Amino acid sequence: MKRLFLFLLVACHLMLVAKANDGSSLWLPTERNATPSKVVKGSKCKALEELKNFYKGSTPVLLRLDKKAGAGDAFRIAADTQQITLTASTTSGLLYAAYDLLRMQQLGDIRSKEEQPAFDLRLLNHWDNLDGSVERGYAGKSIWKWDDMQIVGKNVSIAPELQQHICDYARANASIGINGIVINNVNASPKMLSDEILRKVKAIGDLLEPYGIRTYLSINFASPMALDSLPTADPLDSQVRLWWQKKVDEIYRLMPHFGGFLVKANSEGQPGPGDYHRTHADGANMLADALQPHGGIVMWRCFVYGANHKGEDRVKQAVSEFQPLDGQFRENVILQTKNGPLDFQPREPYSPVFDQIKKTPNMVELQITQEYTGQSRHLVYLAPMWKEFFSYVEPARLRGIAGVANIGDDTNWCGHHFSQANWYAFGRLAWNPQLTSEAIAREWLQLTFTHDENFVRPMTEVMLASHEACVDYMMPLGLHHIFQFDHHYGPDPAGFKPEYPLEWCPVYYHQADTLGIGFNRSSTGTNATSQYREPYCSQYDNLAACPENLLLWFHHVPWDYQMKSGRTLWQELCAHYDRGVAEVDRFHNVWQQLRPLLLRADHNDPRRWQEVEERLLHQQENAREWRQTCLDYFGSFSRMPQNQ
Repeated sequence: MKRLFLFLLVACHLMLVAKANDGSSLWLPTERNATPSKVVKGSKCKALEELKNFYKGSTPVLLRLDKKAGAGDAFRIAADTQQITLTASTTSGLLYAAYDLLRMQQLGDIRSKEEQPAFDLRLLNHWDNLDGSVERGYAGKSIWKWDDMQIVGKNVSIAPELQQHICDYARANASIGINGIVINNVNASPKMLSDEILRKVKAIGDLLEPYGIRTYLSINFASPMALDSLPTADPLDSQVRLWWQKKVDEIYRLMPHFGGFLVKANSEGQPGPGDYHRTHADGANMLADALQPHGGIVMWRCFVYGANHKGEDRVKQAVSEFQPLDGQFRENVILQTKNGPLDFQPREPYSPVFDQIKKTPNMVELQITQEYTGQSRHLVYLAPMWKEFFSYVEPARLRGIAGVANIGDDTNWCGHHFSQANWYAFGRLAWNPQLTSEAIAREWLQLTFTHDENFVRPMTEVMLASHEACVDYMMPLGLHHIFQFDHHYGPDPAGFKPEYPLEWCPVYYHQADTLGIGFNRSSTGTNATSQYREPYCSQYDNLAACPENLLLWFHHVPWDYQMKSGRTLWQELCAHYDRGVAEVDRFHNVWQQLRPLLLRADHNDPRRWQEVEERLLHQQENAREWRQTCLDYFGSFSRMPQNQ
């Protein structure tokens, strides 16, 4: 009898877990109508299909295509008690309107509105490789499953489960307004342009296209040499230019809706025009000329540093490289620049490229995957960081926005359940950067977990506080890039390897000595402050005027320097580390208090509660490691006691 009781107990638990939300549905409506809704009518397109499947209301919905409804992806929703009318000039606009209506339905707030996206280009950049690995990916293997696609004659066969998974992925992106996918790593393999892989890319693109998503490729600049044994990849060589023209023609015959190329060149060992003493403009323009007849674009990354700038402050190198070329690029070239001048740090000033490049279109690159913010082990909501960037760089000055994706084949797509929020927030801000971090967090929590304010209110506050907490327990007051080598997880302020370039070593960035700490980028140092427009140039250059959250980015500051709080710099540093750890402890306490709510029968969410709980416990441990490692190391220079 006891054994039978235990068997039944385990069986009941397994049934409960099986029914529990595993995170795979993201923020999307999943409960289909038993029969297609008969109150939805209008233009036949993906929007009509989505509403017939998921619209639950009784008020009739009409979809209208109207060429006068606004350019591109703009749409209107007119809602009253008699009818809801969705109007757009394109089928993609109608699709965005349909998802907006479904979002309002889930949130219980259907109303009239007009929407126009802030950016024409709203892209995800995957860093997926052909072997299934994902660079800086923390949620499993690549979702593309290249080896599971079989070429049969002229066609590519994709298993139904993989087709459905890619469609679910496309649906998630379209629901937040993303309209382009770069499907492979910027450290690109030349094989991406081989006939076999291009046919598989077409098969993926055919699944994405009905959702208004264009496919883009990262390319290896030396592909003509690797694929067809050309002796050079010199962009001014006629044979090389002809090779790219033929390759682009081949791509567009396969994929008429192909978007273009993303290029990482002459950076971190990647080939580029500099190998032939040519400029970035020479390389980008060659590709642009091949793409132009088809309407394609080149997104040329400004993440360039190294050999050509020996001895120059790394954060100055992008401006040094690209500002002299401003105005020399073709019209279909866009410079894609990271939000900060270094490398996706928890906090950076905005990149001065956005000040210095005035004649060439710019787009910003944000990192959704949390390479430097705890990866998928820490709850860190990134919308406040991105909003901080937009407070310095006007969206109207940008042609587009790209986010380095955090998506893998884990059941919950993103590794950490709350990392999904960063994917969602990126899409919402790419559509409308005026939205607040709080509004997006509340939306995501209601769509993904529950409408219960006893959950939404405290977890919104946790999400909003999480980015600043991460900065505090990792690198407060403008400290940066003191991570462990290569994998960039965990602290290593003492990091130095003589076989590495100095600018890859943590000691290069904090410059700690017995006098003080911080990198002097003022006019008395590397003069990186001169690359910024006023008033920021003067503000950052002046020790007394520099914002304290960027102080050690721009200045080498004495340990006993008096901060605005009245504490010394050393005391302030200790206080920030202590505050960061205390905040993570608080986040964990909030989550534990919410356990009874999430385990109630009406929520039935034991799996997600437990998985988030485990990640928060690890985050607490890691935050303490950051504090102890950094304060012990820096204390060896300050020779001052740590705060108690």
